[in-house]
Amino acid sequence: MVTHRSASSHTPVLLSESLRALSVQPGGRYIDCTLGGGGHAASILDHSSPGGQLLGIDADPNAIEVTRERLQKYKESVLLVNDNFVNLQAICHKFDFSPVHGILFDLGLSSLQLNGNNRGFSFQHDAPLDMRFNPKQKVTAADILNTTSEARLAYLIKTYGEESNCYRIARSIVKERPIETTRQLARLIEKASIRRGKIHPATKTFQALRIAVNHELEYLETSLKQAVDILGFGGRLVVITYHSLEDRIVKQFMQRESRGCVCPPQTPICICHHTPRLKLINRKVITPSITEVNLNPRSRSAKMRAAERITTPGDAYATTEDHSFITIAKSNGWRKPALMKKIRMAFIAA
Repeated sequence: MVTHRSASSHTPVLLSESLRALSVQPGGRYIDCTLGGGGHAASILDHSSPGGQLLGIDADPNAIEVTRERLQKYKESVLLVNDNFVNLQAICHKFDFSPVHGILFDLGLSSLQLNGNNRGFSFQHDAPLDMRFNPKQKVTAADILNTTSEARLAYLIKTYGEESNCYRIARSIVKERPIETTRQLARLIEKASIRRGKIHPATKTFQALRIAVNHELEYLETSLKQAVDILGFGGRLVVITYHSLEDRIVKQFMQRESRGCVCPPQTPICICHHTPRLKLINRKVITPSITEVNLNPRSRSAKMRAAERITTPGDAYATTEDHSFITIAKSNGWRKPALMKKIRMAFIAA
């Protein structure tokens, strides 16, 4: 069981940078899609007071339990949901929590998960090879290791871990089955490794297994598409990633949504009719300062990207009255709940 003390020691990454990128303001509505230890959530609620609201989502029930206590003083302004962010749109629809001013994804493992000694996320503790964010999910890391073919294991380790030694590791895993604990797997990988680098030779394989168990990359791409639909005009999307696979998905998504035509270069005329829905806030990726890395070494691989929701021709409405409401929305007037209700009623009536 994760303790409340663990939550208090949680250090949110790129905190001030993410608050600036979200443009947090009093009375705003925000979504933290990866609640973790609640560090970002608490700061968002602090800066959006008075009147701010926050929807916090996490697939890990331990994170919900611990963060509920941490955010107790904001209980009238916060809604915590134990679910995966791949269901973002359905969650917002269920609780009538849209449009919003900002959506944050902090995709790294929280201190609660890394320091937990029974979840199998880290080889620093000898634990069962679980790695599920949500314990109700059926497939564990041990299931994948002990039932997957050698070729498929090598593919997963290479694709999700970017591990060049994937074939030797996969062969060793199949030879030594069954594998049940983190230390057993880590020692096996150490023996299979040809050369050592700055990081432990098991790091990339553990990353690959975690991603495979939780479908992280597929869920991320799906969720980013949903997030754009939930943002109000001028709302901000902020994503913090910790490895190149995640960052590549976020970078390509934001670039694609900030461009017009996305047809292949060889296409003579545009046939996609794509219109931009986002405007990039930071063209250059934001990384932690040297000071932050020294204080929190786990932040060293973090990269943050941000974009702002803009209007498109498809957001326009036929009548002059509807157009005036859109103009108000673009000038941030929609941020007032009463006005937002009036805008919605006008659209429904149209």
